[in-house]
Amino acid sequence: MTMASGNRSVRQSDQTPRFGAASYENGITVAIALSLLLFALHMLFNGRYGYFIDELYYLACSHHLAWGYVDQAPLIAVITWLERITLGDSLHALRFLPAVAAGLKVLLTALIARELGGKVYTQALACIAVIVAPVYLGIDNLLTMNAFEPLFWMGCVLIAIRILKGGDQRLWLLFGLLAGLGIENKHSTLLFGFAFFVGLLLTPERRFLWQPWIWLGGLLALVCFLPNLLWEIHHNFPTIELLRNVQRSGRNVALSPVSFILQQILIMHPLAAPLWLAGLWYYFRDSQGRHFRVLGWIYVILLLLMLVLSGRIYYLAPAYPMLFSAGAVAFQGFAERTPRQWAKPTYIVVLVLTGILLAPFGYFPILSVQTYIAYAKAVHFEPPRIENHPMGPLPQLYADQFGWKEMAEAVSGAYDKLPPDERKNCAIFGQGYGQAGAIDFFGSKLGLPNALSGHQSYYYWGPRGYTGECVIVMDDRPERLAQLFERYEKVATVYHPYSMPTEHFDIYLCHGLREPLATLWPELKLWD
Repeated sequence: MTMASGNRSVRQSDQTPRFGAASYENGITVAIALSLLLFALHMLFNGRYGYFIDELYYLACSHHLAWGYVDQAPLIAVITWLERITLGDSLHALRFLPAVAAGLKVLLTALIARELGGKVYTQALACIAVIVAPVYLGIDNLLTMNAFEPLFWMGCVLIAIRILKGGDQRLWLLFGLLAGLGIENKHSTLLFGFAFFVGLLLTPERRFLWQPWIWLGGLLALVCFLPNLLWEIHHNFPTIELLRNVQRSGRNVALSPVSFILQQILIMHPLAAPLWLAGLWYYFRDSQGRHFRVLGWIYVILLLLMLVLSGRIYYLAPAYPMLFSAGAVAFQGFAERTPRQWAKPTYIVVLVLTGILLAPFGYFPILSVQTYIAYAKAVHFEPPRIENHPMGPLPQLYADQFGWKEMAEAVSGAYDKLPPDERKNCAIFGQGYGQAGAIDFFGSKLGLPNALSGHQSYYYWGPRGYTGECVIVMDDRPERLAQLFERYEKVATVYHPYSMPTEHFDIYLCHGLREPLATLWPELKLWD
């Protein structure tokens, strides 16, 4: 069988090993079963703790749909809105689509392995590696844009493989559509697109750049991205301003290149490192894998970009399924050339067992809080930190799921004590979007008005008509309040034993803002 590919023809047998239809069907069946299993596990455990800080923010954004936000692309707000109006706003409802995304990521991994020539075992091994990766267990357990990002990246990779194998050039349009939607999900997809373009330049596949369909696909991606790009231009690129502020503040944990790579090994599961490293070898050195060398360059270029830009350790996570798939192909070839056939099932069993042991440290809540704390102390281990904040008994991604309802109840207690005529004109101000989001979500059931904040996109939503004559302020310094208000008094304290220490603070009732809130508002802008 000969397939045309640009200006040359490549025999399929030169690229991938042949395997029968039965092997293909069995591989897909196994992948679907593993996908459904992972989906079920997420739905079983994703309601165990509480609402995550970013989920409260996305819920607020879903009431303010726009083509852009200070700190995110617009798609996550649309996804949150869709879940909220169709499934409700319970934890299981909000985390349903991330659980679906987790299953689809496993299926995509199997399809990539299959396109690379992987048989049933190869596809199963690649899927297992994705399932047990601690970073995926945590990301897919919450409603965040990170849960959907691998679907766009690996969807593009799957399409690219088909094209590299001689598929219809019009598939570049589907590639462009997925890439454009991926940018609307998270702007880091722009880095993926850049890495893919450079990867083409560095390989013989640059020949595709002389053909029209790839450029039409790029144009389609730009069209998808254009509404958000125009929003950014109209608002003077707030996302870039935010990123610069974060870099100057030193909020993120700074890692050396060696530490960053070591953290990659840890968050993707240490025993899976030989697999994705073998995937890199496959793309660059294997006689069959070199036909897909552009995929290896994608990872290398993304890694270099993350090191130069000081990206967080999980920013590279969406790229690993294509490495696991290639590594599984390489591992099966190695195993079949040796008499040690026991290595094949043994590797899967070891990955699964150690994956269970590591799952709690990947922010997958299979343990109760008390059990997790005891377990972490017993093994003397904690997950990698991503931000420089004081820590309590729980790591940040767990701690940020506690205390929000209690915070809203504390504010509600102070609000309900106000005289009725004062209550209707009293604003509630939060320092961060987590505090404001908690008031908006939990407070709506307690009779509280929506909160104000200068943090991130809350700044754009403004003072909502409040004048500042009465404000309940969360988490501020008394000396600062004395400058802003004629009088103030402490009315409550917020504390939860498992929440972040940064969310332990006092609540103040303030009267008589010394200047109109609308005039003061620009000074309250906080993008960090």
